[in-house]
Amino acid sequence: MSNNSIRSIVIVGGGTAGWMSAAACAKVLGPDYSIRLIESEVIGTVGVGEGTVPYIRSFNSMLQIDEADFVRNTQGSFKLGVQFRDWRRIGDTYIHGFGSEIGRALGSLPFHQYWLKAARMGVANKDIGAYVLSSLAASQDRFMVSASDVPPESPLANIAYAYHFDAGLYARYLRGYSEVRGVRRTEGRISKIEVDPGSGFVQVVVMEDGESIHGDLFIDCSGFRGLLIEETLETGYIDYGDWLPCDRAWAVPSANVGPLQPYTRATAREAGWQWRIPLQHRTGNGYVYSSRHVSDDEAAATLLKHLDGPALDEPRQLRFATGRRRKFWNRNVVAIGLSGGFMEPLEATGIYLIQSGIAKLLGLLPREGMPEALANRYNLQMGFDFDRIRDFLILHYHATERDDSRFWQQCANMDIPEELKDVIRLFRDSGRFYRNGEEMFAEMSWIQIMLGQGIVPGDYHPLVDRLPAEELAKYMTSVGNTIENCVAAMPPLQAFIDRHCKAPAAAM
Repeated sequence: MSNNSIRSIVIVGGGTAGWMSAAACAKVLGPDYSIRLIESEVIGTVGVGEGTVPYIRSFNSMLQIDEADFVRNTQGSFKLGVQFRDWRRIGDTYIHGFGSEIGRALGSLPFHQYWLKAARMGVANKDIGAYVLSSLAASQDRFMVSASDVPPESPLANIAYAYHFDAGLYARYLRGYSEVRGVRRTEGRISKIEVDPGSGFVQVVVMEDGESIHGDLFIDCSGFRGLLIEETLETGYIDYGDWLPCDRAWAVPSANVGPLQPYTRATAREAGWQWRIPLQHRTGNGYVYSSRHVSDDEAAATLLKHLDGPALDEPRQLRFATGRRRKFWNRNVVAIGLSGGFMEPLEATGIYLIQSGIAKLLGLLPREGMPEALANRYNLQMGFDFDRIRDFLILHYHATERDDSRFWQQCANMDIPEELKDVIRLFRDSGRFYRNGEEMFAEMSWIQIMLGQGIVPGDYHPLVDRLPAEELAKYMTSVGNTIENCVAAMPPLQAFIDRHCKAPAAAM
């Protein structure tokens, strides 16, 4: 380590964000860095996010975590996508499945361009999900990890999946991982924060018992409060509320009913939407809603009315303002998790944004002095992540035919960001989509949501017509049969878990 390297990292706050940060720093930076995490059991954590996206697998892989052990210890399950009910209109259902592509590309054009023409001709399934391995498997409650004994071009060779897990148990799991690798945990509350009057850098956090904890770099994982990034440094906040109208949620666990299903269920309600996330020991449920369109009591009653099994606790409320900090890295403080911003859990992006923030910080790891160029680059990258995810979530609300409540009328008629308008216009014209740099959601996700929400292209790419109609029909049949056969080879999710990673009965 060079003489001007930072030596001490202080993480303020535990929970998923804090312990993911601690685990990653301990693994990547090694014993030359002092890593200390401060948390208070009195304060607790939000802990409602239990759904993830496939990126989480790369994070766990970086930590060299055994997947089966992780799933058992977090009461986890597997997730192939999100099922959307009643979003376009009441009675509609579609699945946003994970993966790298829809169907199988032909030449220079993506599969969906051929499907647009074939569906019109009546030689293709009208549901694009029939050509997405994860979507079809999810609809049949089937699951398996990628197979090593199939040809590399087989869809079974590269199955995209994520997890459902108990966020509190995941934090506990990572705590054990981190402490074994030298992370020092301090229990207690912070009473005072000392800032250098010249640089404005945070120098010391003082605990209620009088202990002073010094640090070179502070990672703020203190949740919505933003103890360092906002209360101390007054960084400011960009509110997304004009586009994402939900500002509250009720969450409650319920008893499991039936075998596990490999997807999150998101059901649109009169003033928001309800999630259902099945774990091994319980089912997580929540109602994300707009307080301007329904009362808290009505929202809680709606949630409890639509549970699949008996409630296991009283509903717990969460209030939030969807948006992000104006700076995620300010002076020597980096905000990760809810302290940096909040994206409602519609597409389970919360843990991804934690992971993204950690990866970018390690990539831009500073030396002493915290060069402004590094902070500026970090803020640009994280701002881009948030803004593009914001537009993807807005799409779900805005592209709707529902007009049965004031909430949905407002969503359908709201003015959306110009970049999102361009995306919709381009796709509505001829089914084309171009990914913006390294944004989180790729072409496959955008296309599934736009089609699922009723944005139907008026035409298709002209090069599709170079394929004769007879060949187009054979192509559709071939791809469809391949996907169906692969799904048929997959076991039921419950059977897979029972065989490979079932949590001990005592823990459940």
